[in-house]
Amino acid sequence: MAAASSKYKLVIVESPAKAKTIGKFLGRGYKVEACNGHVRDLPKSQIGVDVERNFEPRYITIRGRGEILDKIRKEARGASKVILATDPDREGEAISWHLSNILKIDPASNCRVEFNEITSQAVKAAMKKPRPINLKLVDAQQARRVLDRLVGYKISPLLWAKVRKGLSAGRVQSVATRMIVDREAEIDAFIPKEYWTLSAEFTDGNQKFTAKYFGRGEEKIEINSERQAKEAQEYLLKQSYKVASVRSGERRKNPPPPFTTSNLQQEAVRKLSFTTKKTMQVAQMLYEGVDIEGEGTVGLISYIRTDSTRLSDEALSAARDYIAQNYAKEFLPEEPNIYKGRKNAQDAHEAIRPTHALFSPEKVKASLTRDQYRLYKLIYDRYLASQMTPAVYETMAVELAGGGAQFRFGGTKKKFAGFTVLYEEGMDEPAEKESALPNVKVGDEVTMKNLLPEQHFTQPPPRYTEASLVRAMEEKGIGRPSTYAPTITTILARGYIARENKALVPTELGALVTEMMTENFNSIVDVQFTADMEEELDTVEEAGKDWHEVIEKFYDPFSLQLAEAEKNIEKVEVKDEVSDVKCDKCGAMMVYKMGRFGRFLACPNFPECRNTMPIVRAIDAHCPKCGGAILVRNTKRGRVFYGCERYPECDYTSWDMPVDDRCPDCGSPMVVKRDRKKDVTWHLCTNEKCKRRVEVENPAAEAEDAD
Repeated sequence: MAAASSKYKLVIVESPAKAKTIGKFLGRGYKVEACNGHVRDLPKSQIGVDVERNFEPRYITIRGRGEILDKIRKEARGASKVILATDPDREGEAISWHLSNILKIDPASNCRVEFNEITSQAVKAAMKKPRPINLKLVDAQQARRVLDRLVGYKISPLLWAKVRKGLSAGRVQSVATRMIVDREAEIDAFIPKEYWTLSAEFTDGNQKFTAKYFGRGEEKIEINSERQAKEAQEYLLKQSYKVASVRSGERRKNPPPPFTTSNLQQEAVRKLSFTTKKTMQVAQMLYEGVDIEGEGTVGLISYIRTDSTRLSDEALSAARDYIAQNYAKEFLPEEPNIYKGRKNAQDAHEAIRPTHALFSPEKVKASLTRDQYRLYKLIYDRYLASQMTPAVYETMAVELAGGGAQFRFGGTKKKFAGFTVLYEEGMDEPAEKESALPNVKVGDEVTMKNLLPEQHFTQPPPRYTEASLVRAMEEKGIGRPSTYAPTITTILARGYIARENKALVPTELGALVTEMMTENFNSIVDVQFTADMEEELDTVEEAGKDWHEVIEKFYDPFSLQLAEAEKNIEKVEVKDEVSDVKCDKCGAMMVYKMGRFGRFLACPNFPECRNTMPIVRAIDAHCPKCGGAILVRNTKRGRVFYGCERYPECDYTSWDMPVDDRCPDCGSPMVVKRDRKKDVTWHLCTNEKCKRRVEVENPAAEAEDAD
């Protein structure tokens, strides 16, 4: 396979992992190289968009890609054909277009292939169907890139000058921040209202059940004070009750569709406590290929950026075959379940699904890390469940009457598990609980055994979590599947929002910047305007609309807003949050700052005093040298290590998390070690001559700390 013979075809993909997987599928006659994502982009040092010349972008080679491109050019010269096999979306199409320019390939030639999954069959089939580069997709990507650059590079310097260096604004990030700020304002403005409920325990002599007080006859009575509750309680305890009506029925709960990108991100937050960023990182690994014992490198899931719920005929058939072979016939519907996508959904790709139904989570578990296994199982189970029969619930509504008062009981009981035998969808709110259904009929006398008044207060809207923010952005048309995770990551990194447990809350800085944006660039942070702009950008891809026209329509009023803002915005001082830690060099109280690796402590007397400190977090272990507390620290490159609080007096450090346990054999200190593939955590003796391992019985929390 010498280069001079020109007998090989060169295939270019984005990532080395993807190249490794595809290379094994194609074998002899092909070379597969990775370009490591985008190879050209707008320059970071300047705006890179010529507003006067119809918004033409000026692309340069991304720093660090020069050597990669030199290698690709060399391989291309020796190839009989160059095939561009980047991801099947706007970004992937744009990367292929940039590569075609660099390699002087005619974009109208059949140089482009795409596949929705990285399997041998899909890749080989794609190689037989090359096509020209889709310039509509390329233009759609360019339109978004240019628009985002204009917004970011025009507004951000204004924020730097008027507020603080390092801030940024963005077409999607500013709207997402405003949504969180507005929600917090709703919560702050909310005035709770008191109300009471009365729950009674009834019995017919054989069984007990709980019913809630409804009111008098068919008129619902609202109880808004303790006095009203006591008056009602005194009256109700004196009455005799009979069953006035019984309504029995059946309710069917349909299975959820297979995952879209946003659904996957939401469910991974709820069920696995993953961030949206982590979800996409792990999903990318599963998509690009994992070494499976006995099978080689396998792409386990289909393409991960999609808002379609569609499954191919082959995927439907595979799911139905698996269900038929592994579950009773009642769990397989007569016809495949077909799901209707949401409005404006891009249906170019299938839903996220496993590439092989036969690769069950348990079959591949030994070859996956803990996180890979958990996410793969979530995707696999959801895919199969989407093609199962509905769950069936028996329902009952009972009305009890006495002395003009009415109590109501409502309950459900699962009659047939259906898809829930495999999968239960996560919920932001507590799910309705099943209950035993009383065996009563109209006219039966029942006795009130207990009556409990309970005080409540109306609740404000909940803060956004990553899951609910993604759902809200999708519902409002803000951003697209590929932008949700990076948007949340960006506004966290900028310090506009912070996490409190799982909730996203605005910081003082986030509220200030949002207020400034709302007053001066209202359209940029207007939810409806941003959603309309997304639809306008979609017309470039779908209808071939000239992207320059879309940008011009936006830019003319935007430039007027910008000129006004430069005149009107006054410089504001954002005070740093003061900590309770004293500067050990000058005695001032340290303040919180945001840096490359997150928050840290800095002396407020900068530049006279340049002292900084990491924010200290202690673990539940003591220094094996001196008995002091062990702190979690970071190197300059951000790597985590563990050190004694008494440094420099005590120089103990460890890359592995120490524990208080001592080796049962030699008495030396032990540290936490973890085998991700086997999902095993143990304590390891630090004595090189001993190296005793003790498996941890309940490693979950400890393993998370050790990550």
